[in-house]
Amino acid sequence: MKRIIFLLKTFTLWELFKGMRITLRYFFKPKITVQYPEEKTPTSNRFRGLHALRRYPNGEERCIACKLCEAACPAAAITIDSEVRADGTRRTTKYEIDLFKCIYCGFCEEACPVDSIVETTIQDYHFEKRGQQIMRKDELLAIGDQYEKEIAKMKAADAKFK
Repeated sequence: MKRIIFLLKTFTLWELFKGMRITLRYFFKPKITVQYPEEKTPTSNRFRGLHALRRYPNGEERCIACKLCEAACPAAAITIDSEVRADGTRRTTKYEIDLFKCIYCGFCEEACPVDSIVETTIQDYHFEKRGQQIMRKDELLAIGDQYEKEIAKMKAADAKFK
């Protein structure tokens, strides 16, 4: 009996009709189209986008070159070099993130003891030339300076979840 039902379903193209039924169900529903550059879709408060390096309110960079973010990165997208300054503190001389390697997992942000590296909600960025995907320290600091108010507000809203 099972074989007869199998043959009947095969010759009547039963799977095709099941697929067409789903297609017709959604064919007559209203479509949702977002006009992208003008309209944005809502994103989560905890969305992880473009990276930024933050500064203290006195203007000094927060990164203490502990290299925890480099160690925590599963994609090995972060490269850090450091040196000791005259006052005995350690700071970065080279801080690079390869955005093609980055998987935007947020481990670097979680590993940072001083909240230096953060992932912003910026999702609109592109690269036109080879090598632009590698974000260097000065570019990351510029992004952090530009969006510091939004980053601080985002960090305050996320504090209750940590």
